[in-house]
Amino acid sequence: MKDLIDYIARSLVDDPTQVQVRQRGGRNNVDINLEVAKEDMGRVIGKRGRVANAMRMLLRVAAAREGKRANLEIVEPD
Repeated sequence: MKDLIDYIARSLVDDPTQVQVRQRGGRNNVDINLEVAKEDMGRVIGKRGRVANAMRMLLRVAAAREGKRANLEIVEPD
């Protein structure tokens, strides 16, 4: 699941070296934090959050196939 979000985010942004994906969670729940460069936040979120919601939906489908629940949070860079 982490690899899926990493692949999608790196495909969308201008600077793929700034993409950081962190995964944490237990047996049934997985939380994934995505951090990209400040300039690329708009590309990852999309108009009205459509790109972010699509990424969340793909993540949920991948998690459901493994019998888990997943949540994606896009974190603002420092």
